[in-house]
Amino acid sequence: MGTIFKFHTDVDTDQIIASQYLLFPTIDEMKTHTFESLDPDFASKVKPGDFVVAAENFGCGSSREQAPSVLKALGVRAVIAKSFARIFYRNSINIGLPVIVCKDLYDHIEDGDQMELSLTDGIASVNGQEFVCTKLPPYMQNILDQGGLIASLNKEED
Repeated sequence: MGTIFKFHTDVDTDQIIASQYLLFPTIDEMKTHTFESLDPDFASKVKPGDFVVAAENFGCGSSREQAPSVLKALGVRAVIAKSFARIFYRNSINIGLPVIVCKDLYDHIEDGDQMELSLTDGIASVNGQEFVCTKLPPYMQNILDQGGLIASLNKEED
């Protein structure tokens, strides 16, 4: 079980982590500023295992890899949205952050609701309701299980 943090349509990468914080040398220094313009307290409220849920086109804007990286560093278990910007989706898989398409979930939840997610079954459970989400193909699930694309490739070399 994790808490849902609900965001709107067209959340761009600058809203996830503003460009001025990209100058910080580490993701750990950047992560305290995650969603600062939308929810100044997000980084202090989110706990490992919590979820970000959004409407359409989550992660649009620039292709900065730091956007999914700060979410993962804060312990966000998965980002679930009606749709994702293509580069954010790819960057998330590459660093090992689950990104799940679920068309119906957003309209039936509120910020702060508790949710359970089965990545393998593609089922999100909230408020006594189950929502069918897109399951990741096995090769992508394998990449996530190994911590991302780089970690997966490094394990293949061993």
